[in-house]
Amino acid sequence: LTGTHVRYISTRGEAPALGFEDVLLTGLATDGGLYVPESLPHFSLEEIRSWRGLPYAELAYKVMYPFVEDAIPADDFRKMLDETYSVFSHQAVAPLVQLDTNEWVMELFRGPTLAFKDFALQLLGRLLDYVLEKRNQHVVIMGATSGDTGSAAIEGCRRCEHVDIFILHPHQRVSEVQRRQMTTVQGDNIHNIAVKGNFDDCQRMVKESFGNQSFLGGKTQLAAVNSINWARIMAQIVYYFQASLALGGPDRSMAFSVPTGNFGDIFAGYLAKKMGLPISQLVIATNRNDILHRFMSGNKYEQHQLEHTLSPSMDIMVSSNFERLLFDLHGRDGAAVKALLENAAKGPVSIEDYRWKHARKLFDSDAVDDKTTCDTIRDVYEQNEYLLDPHTAIGVRAARNCRRDSAVPMITLGTAHPAKFPDAIAESGLSVKPQLPAHMADLFEREERYTVLDNNVSEVQGFIAKHWKNA
Repeated sequence: LTGTHVRYISTRGEAPALGFEDVLLTGLATDGGLYVPESLPHFSLEEIRSWRGLPYAELAYKVMYPFVEDAIPADDFRKMLDETYSVFSHQAVAPLVQLDTNEWVMELFRGPTLAFKDFALQLLGRLLDYVLEKRNQHVVIMGATSGDTGSAAIEGCRRCEHVDIFILHPHQRVSEVQRRQMTTVQGDNIHNIAVKGNFDDCQRMVKESFGNQSFLGGKTQLAAVNSINWARIMAQIVYYFQASLALGGPDRSMAFSVPTGNFGDIFAGYLAKKMGLPISQLVIATNRNDILHRFMSGNKYEQHQLEHTLSPSMDIMVSSNFERLLFDLHGRDGAAVKALLENAAKGPVSIEDYRWKHARKLFDSDAVDDKTTCDTIRDVYEQNEYLLDPHTAIGVRAARNCRRDSAVPMITLGTAHPAKFPDAIAESGLSVKPQLPAHMADLFEREERYTVLDNNVSEVQGFIAKHWKNA
């Protein structure tokens, strides 16, 4: 696919098309939409087959290079990928663990912050530094986290010379390990803000700030690290190819179950399929905050009150990346997507039946409550002596409930290390205590730094305006 330059267009159809560099730095499009590639690279089965046995970083190069080739020379991108995945604590980077006949967990928590976000954010930090250095430009990263994105973003970007990082998390609504992973990283450019509200409040402030950046006085711009950033989705496509190739793909189809809050991780699987990887089923695994499940099972998109659960990274009601799928389901008609989402802000919406049925060909969904999550953690441990974190447990339970064909390998994406969620493990009645890996063993002794602010956007913006490097 040499010589194809991928352009990026907004899901709401009004913002200008951009190249990779600009999309990397932009986050939300000017019309409020999200950027998606105008066209996707497509790989033949023969080409995918030829990638069997490649090291992870080399496979990542094959899958992702078409997306970045107008911005980054091949050798530079290869070097970046080697550096990104060399910091993972497992040689296979994303190892597969078998739970049962044809049932697997792909461990995506072997990166520095023990969550799947490391796959994308370790790369994002390097991409940002590369592009900002080239442009001699400074940015302020502003992000909201329900637990894992924040620490992965801080870890991925803390060495970036051209970046200040401000991460908002809901005060007292993330696990202690998750909070400490963010607040104990030292650096003049790192700022943690605990907002007296929930994740959706934090996310709303970030979106509002991206929409009007005047509080920065025109001296710098905001960059996004949350899953609206296209570069994050792109990096997550790779491990679907990796899992498939390890289990006999592309000559056989695979099914994946994905614990999801913001729809980014599972959207990457949808893209992998569109790029030529045989995937027969994608299971959307949610907790009690089940807007995606209610849409997939009954074609009704309706926001309910957000509930606090044992799987806090999925305590999200507005799934940002779902807009990217809606864009495809509406034949890439930006105006239709915009109208639908404006209506969704006022009350329940549905899409035309034939569009919904088209989505159901590939997607199934399930919502798993806290009790069933704990039961699953306990059952899997008793059967296999394998400890699941609560998010992965939801994935495994949804996979078992929704499975269409036992002959197709079912792979649940293991999204976080169980040591991040000791409370959920304890609640499942197991006496086993998950241990933090060696590089994090002293986490509870490290000094914390964070600022608690009211649930007020102008207060948060004022803090950022005052504290970035050259303010």
